Amino acid sequence: MLENPARTKTFYYPNTMGRILLLSLEEVLGRNSTNAVLNVSGLHHLMSALPPDNFDLDIPFENLAAINQSLEDMYGPRGGRGVALRAGRATLKYGLRDFGPILRTSDQSFRLLPLHMKLLVGTEFFARAFNDLTDQIVRLEKTPDAFLWHTERCPFCWGRSTRDPCCHFVVGILQEALYWLSGGKTFPVEEIACIGMGNEICTIRIDRQPLD
Repeated sequence: MLENPARTKTFYYPNTMGRILLLSLEEVLGRNSTNAVLNVSGLHHLMSALPPDNFDLDIPFENLAAINQSLEDMYGPRGGRGVALRAGRATLKYGLRDFGPILRTSDQSFRLLPLHMKLLVGTEFFARAFNDLTDQIVRLEKTPDAFLWHTERCPFCWGRSTRDPCCHFVVGILQEALYWLSGGKTFPVEEIACIGMGNEICTIRIDRQPLD
């Protein structure tokens, strides 16, 4: 369920990221079902017009959390998780068109890096993009066998109280990012702590070794 955050300040995503997320949901669910999700979320104004394609910080964290919860309300915890993961993976496809130059992962110097360095540099680029362009706060921790993606201010569980980790959009984005960075390899990605569950931060574990 949604609860009022014990915070008075509102934080935001840029319009273009909100636009990308809605386009990704529409790719997964279709237009009618996406509108149904927005209706349940109380975001009726987004049913007729996508956010503008600019970097103005106009998408409140509360909106993203409401969409995330509505997926669980409509499709159940397991079904909502599946939709959010798929939409997260689709989000990267749309996002690369806008953020590829910022991430600099198409540079020749990046392409020549060995795989372990591509993963390290690539995840650092992605973390920096979130920190620079949104009010989200991401910190990357490196361990011998994993990267830990820590989010100290997370929009997808903002104000929520949950029994299980719920930031499935982010897990999907990272799954697809690693697949893309590695040239087609699949890596285990799992959220192991979530602010919605009462943890101090959200933490997503990214194994350094691919499954295949």
